[in-house]
Amino acid sequence: MFKSAINGLTTAWKGMTLTVGHLFASKKTREVTRVSDDNYFKRLEGTNTIQYPKQQLPVPEVGRYQLDVEMDDCIVCDLCAKICPVDCIDIVSIKATEAIGQTSDGTTKRLYAAKFDIDMAKCMYCGLCTVVCPTECITMTNTYDRTVFELSDLVYEFSDMTKEEADEKRMLLEKQNAEKQAAKLAAMKKKEEGQ
Repeated sequence: MFKSAINGLTTAWKGMTLTVGHLFASKKTREVTRVSDDNYFKRLEGTNTIQYPKQQLPVPEVGRYQLDVEMDDCIVCDLCAKICPVDCIDIVSIKATEAIGQTSDGTTKRLYAAKFDIDMAKCMYCGLCTVVCPTECITMTNTYDRTVFELSDLVYEFSDMTKEEADEKRMLLEKQNAEKQAAKLAAMKKKEEGQ
């Protein structure tokens, strides 16, 4: 019994020594260093925390953080939404009646993006959407702190098309399809009359 009491006091003394040592050593602030520095993973003197947001750790160049979409380069191919394992990308496309422009790499755009939303609350930061994008318009930025009070604020809307514009583009497409169908029926009728 005497031996276990001594063992308990010794253990408590070691723990308190470590705690008090960190208490007085924490007056120093952490020096922000790059990941590539030799001393990055070694035991640091002083505190192990940084004074966020005054100090910020540098982010690696290949880090996976906030998604961003350059809509001028997007051809609305829907590949990113199809490969997303958690369905955080929601795309609604409208077929254009004619070519509507080109991306920065020369790809012709033939679809309008009526809706292009990314729900970052669902995103698991896997990066698959950035890999399959043929025009490389969807990228992961180095922004990692998107603190919000409402979960719905983590849904980012990248399409700038209004509901009225989308309805107008749909009507134009329906009109063009109706004209094509009428021309096809007229050609078939003319062919039947000719026989």
